Amino acid sequence: MTQTLRDLLTNLIDYAGLFPPAALDMATAARNYAAYRRSETSWMLGRFICPVARLDEFEREAAEFLPRDAETGWWKLSALAGENLEADLGKINSFNRRHTIGEQAAVMIDTVEIKASTAAEIEAAMSVMHPTLACYIEIPIANDPQVLAGLIKAIGDNGARAKARTGGVTADAFPSSPNLACFIKACADQNVPFKATAGLHHPLRSVNKLTYAPDSATAMMHGFLNVFLAAAFARSGMGVEQLVELLEEKSPDAFQFDSGGVRWRNEMIARERLQNARNLFAIAFGSCSFEEPIEDLKRIGLL
Repeated sequence: MTQTLRDLLTNLIDYAGLFPPAALDMATAARNYAAYRRSETSWMLGRFICPVARLDEFEREAAEFLPRDAETGWWKLSALAGENLEADLGKINSFNRRHTIGEQAAVMIDTVEIKASTAAEIEAAMSVMHPTLACYIEIPIANDPQVLAGLIKAIGDNGARAKARTGGVTADAFPSSPNLACFIKACADQNVPFKATAGLHHPLRSVNKLTYAPDSATAMMHGFLNVFLAAAFARSGMGVEQLVELLEEKSPDAFQFDSGGVRWRNEMIARERLQNARNLFAIAFGSCSFEEPIEDLKRIGLL
């Protein structure tokens, strides 16, 4: 594995084991996350995703797996807020006070995720947001490009980050490549960091089962390498039409990683630009599986 590929994958996967199609119970999800933090691929692991409504359950079921002090490394959580944002922010503040002051476990919430569909909703949410929290706002991306750009501008103007839903447990949950390309390009043009959620279990665009059921239906799914390389290329000026082609690339042979950067067919991006894009722009994706992306990377010879 080249350092360039490692730069692309570092802290890329936020663990969302509580959510479909895995839909694990809290204790199992926490146990898994603790194990992943000790694994040889821990460098790919990001935050633990937990709804605010389940924080009490998290404290109860995850207690035995949590680090006991900061020296062993903090668990960082991203909390999904509900309809009553102010109340949920109060719960987040109380949680952090319990776990970051005194001799409690070394865990804290430093990120919150919410939904909004209008500029007014975005502004209202950010007017009460705590300044110490990074906030991702999930918006509908199947919009007219101008409407989408307006929502992303509102997110940026209010100091937040964007979030796109890239799949789910039904075929219609997956956005079209043009819609996803427009989202990525608008974020790049307006310098708004983003994350993705759902449906990115596989490195490359491919047809896969929608759930883990033996009789599960299948659908064409976006690949996380496609999405995050598209983000890096978009930040370097690539247009929407080429981004669509990149998002729809299915061949692992089309991507070449070396110490200087990564090449996709006739396009190349330097390692330094890729690092910059990952650190400041294309932040992470939420996945209910940490193992499946790694197994697929091994299968295509990248790990």
